[in-house]
Amino acid sequence: MTTGRTISVVIADDQDLVRLGLRTLLTSEDDMLVAGEAADGLAAVEQTRTHRPDVVLMDVRMPGIDGIEATRRIAADPALTATRVIVLTTFEIDAYVFDALRHGASGFLIKDTKPAELVRAIRLVAAGEALLSPSVTRRVVREFASRPTRVLRPHPRLDALTDREREVVSLVGEGLSNEEIAARLVLSPATARTHVSRAMVKLTARDRAQLVVFAYQSGLVD
Repeated sequence: MTTGRTISVVIADDQDLVRLGLRTLLTSEDDMLVAGEAADGLAAVEQTRTHRPDVVLMDVRMPGIDGIEATRRIAADPALTATRVIVLTTFEIDAYVFDALRHGASGFLIKDTKPAELVRAIRLVAAGEALLSPSVTRRVVREFASRPTRVLRPHPRLDALTDREREVVSLVGEGLSNEEIAARLVLSPATARTHVSRAMVKLTARDRAQLVVFAYQSGLVD
């Protein structure tokens, strides 16, 4: 299933064979084009600024600056607000995953993801969704909530949330879907979605993945 528009992608990975495989896969799709490639973090940022793609597939471990720093620079660039980053990791729970989300990634994929799933993920993120399923959210938060060096950094606009919105954000941080939030709070799914959307606007969250990070950093998730 295609999106009806062409999705431009930049591939950033220091392994030639990985880039070749991804390029071959994506160019076989009618609605995708590879706008650029990069073998290191600095080149990834440059290619993204040059081509302003819809999606960047970003490896973590690369020469120069790593994928985390490259993601941070892309997310912080006002000219790239429409670009989404998918981080590629070797393991599902990688020590870098939470940092990637904290710095603006819209989600992550493990490198042995099936081709059809990777293509679907790119379309999902290009449409503005976060590539972070509730089950994965729970594992990520559980992994990093146990860090002995955890330091709370409450979002500066946290007080703008209503009590209900704060409650909803905490449940998003726990990995609950809108339907699960609705059931927990005895709301309609539509009302739960509205609360999530309003919280994202107030906290200037790029997507649901960043809302999870805000919940964690603000201490709304134990």
